[in-house]
Amino acid sequence: MDSQVGGDLCFPHLFNTSCKKPTSSWTETVLLRTMLSFISLLTVALNLLVIISVSHFRHMFLSPCRKLHTPTNILLLSLAVSDFLVGLLLMPGEIMRRTACWFFGDLMCSLYNYVSYIVTSASVGDMVLISADRYVAICDPLHYSSTVTERKVKVCVCLCWLSSVLYSSVIVKSDLTQPGQHNSCYGECVIVVDYVLGTFDLVVTFIAPVTVVVVLYMRVFVVAVSQARAMRSQVTAVSLQLSVSEDLLTDSSASYVIFLFYFNSCLNPVIYALFYPWFRRATKLIITFQILRPGSCEANIHVRRR
Repeated sequence: MDSQVGGDLCFPHLFNTSCKKPTSSWTETVLLRTMLSFISLLTVALNLLVIISVSHFRHMFLSPCRKLHTPTNILLLSLAVSDFLVGLLLMPGEIMRRTACWFFGDLMCSLYNYVSYIVTSASVGDMVLISADRYVAICDPLHYSSTVTERKVKVCVCLCWLSSVLYSSVIVKSDLTQPGQHNSCYGECVIVVDYVLGTFDLVVTFIAPVTVVVVLYMRVFVVAVSQARAMRSQVTAVSLQLSVSEDLLTDSSASYVIFLFYFNSCLNPVIYALFYPWFRRATKLIITFQILRPGSCEANIHVRRR
């Protein structure tokens, strides 16, 4: 009898303190892991294409003054990096936490939670920067080149990531200083943020960014009704990313919401593939390994319209 009970534990040798293994059926577990693993791999692959496309190819047109390293694409690159990390680190971590025991210890659990806050905060910050970039480009096009420069955008991106690191360290400070303090047993990985701090975090990482993005894009549509089709791809990208609010107060009560939030990280590259011809051209060169040829970074990936 004891051996049967011990077989249901994550750590059988810790009989009194070990968590029980997930009780889902084998079929349900396999299907869930397969689906989530596929989404994770798809997110990694698609965002990696964006990262390589923007980082590798220097020129989108034959003219050397028209580069892929534009301020807008630098912001898209930063967003792709955060989405790539979601697929590479956060999704597998959530799969482990929801379908199996956590075997990596309390310290790794705290670090995982810390990284998840950093990546999601940086992603939200990138989307705010993208909306601001589009606002200036549409509403003040004459001063766009002088107002939004490559150097300024790089500084903003660095500040965005640095702020995310510092901000996240404040949110999960207690969990970092005392790893596993909220775990009820060994083999569990949870994080609990107190009500006041959690409410503040909800405002900073969701309500305020959404408000800024909505206001900016409303102004954009008022000023540029004639360019609604061109702006639709950008608005769709932001709407999909911000369509789900992450419950930051109790991690264990937000598993499915978190999965939906993370799933949005694989939607941006799909939108780029549908609306940006240069990305489709770059993707073709990447998957056919033509980027391995000498001088491939100078390739012209502009698709001429007939």
